[in-house]
Amino acid sequence: MRPRRFIDVAIECALKAGDYARKRKGNIKKISFKGEINLVTDVDKKCEGIIVNTIKNYFPSHNILSEESYSEINTSGYRWIIDPLDGTTNYAHGLPIYSISIALEQNDELFLGVVYQPEYREMFRAEKGKGAFLNKKRIYVSHIKELKKSLLVTGFAYNIRRAMRNNIDHFERFLKASQAVRRLGSAALDLCYVACGRFEGFWEMNLHPWDSAAGKLIVEEAGGKVSKFDGSPFTPFTKEILATNSIVHSEMIRVLRRG
Repeated sequence: MRPRRFIDVAIECALKAGDYARKRKGNIKKISFKGEINLVTDVDKKCEGIIVNTIKNYFPSHNILSEESYSEINTSGYRWIIDPLDGTTNYAHGLPIYSISIALEQNDELFLGVVYQPEYREMFRAEKGKGAFLNKKRIYVSHIKELKKSLLVTGFAYNIRRAMRNNIDHFERFLKASQAVRRLGSAALDLCYVACGRFEGFWEMNLHPWDSAAGKLIVEEAGGKVSKFDGSPFTPFTKEILATNSIVHSEMIRVLRRG
């Protein structure tokens, strides 16, 4: 077998899983719940199998961290971080806002990210130091300079009914401080939409590594900034994230600090 570039394998995985999810939309055979409102479908698990099997075919020694069932400690130096279907609730309800997110790190440093939106055939990708792309076009964050003119996006954790920190207070403040706030239901897409200038900023809490790993790198390679709420460094294993076009980053931190 000829050696394959990491980015080519990630794109292959995303396309295979995304095409399967698109074809199965409206024909879900099984829905179960991982929590009170956190659901998972048989399509999630099938997409995960497609991605994992493809990666293992090319790189059998690589470790994998995936949302649904496949988790490994990073012993090889390479670890793939996968969300086989980000936006499952949307998907289960027939909303065309979901994605496949795949990232790769070497020695705990992210160097590749791919997020695929199957409904619109939008492939977001980035390799560290090589820029960010939407399909074949280079993308950049927006140039909006003021928070009051910014369109923002956020999300709420599945444990919102029980969590003490549930983002509702931040949501209210940003509604008043920005042009508008949206809530799409796929953190991976939220980050990519910041990267290509559709949003100026995204914030959320209680995410998991597979929600943010690929999108973080894509935002940074598009010229944006990603941090924790207080501006300190962010990793995918951090429970709060702020991603912006970098220009409104300080303003958003000030709003977040009011909470």
